[in-house]
This record gives sequence, C-alpha cells and structure tokens, in this order.
Amino acid sequence: MELRHLRYFLAVAATANFTKAADTLGIGQPPLSQQIKALESELGVELFRRTARGAELTFAGEVFAEEARRVLDDAERAARAAKRAARGETGHLRVGFTGTAAFNSKVSDLLRRFREAFPDAELTLQEATSGVLLAALDAGHLDVAIVRPERRIAATLQVSDWDDEPMFVALPVAHRLARRRRIALTELADEAFVQVPRAAGGTLFDDIVAACNAAGFEPRMAQPAPQVASAVTLVAAGLGVSIVPSAITQVHVAGVVYRPVADRSLRARLAIASRRDDPSAVVRNFLRLA
Repeated sequence: MELRHLRYFLAVAATANFTKAADTLGIGQPPLSQQIKALESELGVELFRRTARGAELTFAGEVFAEEARRVLDDAERAARAAKRAARGETGHLRVGFTGTAAFNSKVSDLLRRFREAFPDAELTLQEATSGVLLAALDAGHLDVAIVRPERRIAATLQVSDWDDEPMFVALPVAHRLARRRRIALTELADEAFVQVPRAAGGTLFDDIVAACNAAGFEPRMAQPAPQVASAVTLVAAGLGVSIVPSAITQVHVAGVVYRPVADRSLRARLAIASRRDDPSAVVRNFLRLA
C-alpha cells in the first residue's frame, strides 16, 4: 500500500463516483477502478458498494477513510517538517560567547533577530573565555562561537572578523586621572594593571600590551582577573586600573569611572567562529544574519 492508493481512495470517497474522482485526479477511470480493487484485495475488505449512480462507502470504508486521512495528514506534516529542517527553520543551535561579548549590543541584536526569524529553532547559549569556546567548537560541543580572536586556531575552524569597539580605562573614582575627558596611554605608565591574562583573553591582552609598548612603556600587571567584567570589581577594590572594551562601561560598579583611551587605534575585536565542514542549515542561517 502506498500513499497514492490512499489519495485515490479518498478521492472516490469524496465524490462517491469513480468517473468524477478520476477527472479530479487526472487519471483514467479504468486504472482508478483497478487501483481501488487492488487496495480492497490487499486489505481483504470491501471499501465501496458499487451503485448505479457511483459508489458508496461501506462501514469498513468509512473507518478506513478516517484513518487514511490521518495517515496523509501525518505524511504531509512530516514532509513540511523535513523541508523546514532543510531550510534551517528548526533544529538546535548552540552558541558560545565571551563574557565581554554579552555586553555588546550587536551580539544581543543578532540573537534577537535570529529568534524572531526562526522562532521554532532551539537556542542554547554558553559563556566562557575565547580559548574554551574555540576548543568546545572544535570538539563539536558548540555550533558557533563569538570570540576575541586567537593567534592560533584549529584548522577545522573558520573565524571571520565581525565587530570592534573602542577601549576605555576603568579607574577608581578618586584616581588622579578620573576627571580627564580622555586618557593617553602614556599617562598610565606608572599604573598597576588589572587585566585578563593572555591565556584567557585571546588577542585582547596582546593588543593592550602592544599599544602600551608603542606608547613607550611595559605595562605592570598586578592582580589577574578571570573575566573582563570582574576586572572592574578589582579596580573598585583599588588593585589597579584596567583597559576594557566600551561594552563593559555598562557594568556599573560603585567607585569606578570609565574614560576613553585617547589612542583610537586600540580596538577590542570580536570574531565569529564555526566549523568549516558543518553542513547544518541552522548554522548557515545564523551566520547569514550575522
């Protein structure tokens, strides 16, 4: 028994006439009659009573018609589900992002637009350092990662520059530079720095050090911070100053002020990473929106 047999049967049931059903289906009446007889033979029951005016459903035919409609509905639903999955409208997307990216409006906007465009796709979010996210992506535990660029990445991954933002200095409110509108890096030469270390901060750490070197000094690293956001808390505790992406200025901690870095070439970069051989349509949709 095939789905077309059910469609033939239901067409005859709907019209109560083999000729009308054949016209509706676009086939000849004799082949249609043969298909219905073959179906009745396979089932071992009579589905129609042939009459002078056409055909009437038997009781067995009425029961079979109800089940046949359900089977065709289920088949159509399954076909629609498969097509939606192939288009990436459903499925499960696992997205990782760095702690600082969580404060970036472009990240939240991307997630919102994805949810609006694909409301039936399941979205799982994970926050971690860039190195941890890239390792999880390479291992297949994530599908996409929004990271600070790393110097080295696995050959299985592809990373595209996505956004950058200016840098600010986080200072204790009573600091000698707290009233400045902008702060030149040279003015921080004697300060203790509270930064996320290279192992956790990706190229952000190296970019900050390189900018300080270009300004004529080697930054003196004090207490390391596990995340950029937590560095602000350490600044409030008086452990030093910190250079942070502009998105972090949304983190309001008592006793801390933010001032722009005068050197505008120092930027905090964000990139989107995915696996090169990932065939997932839902991943392609996410990257297309990005």
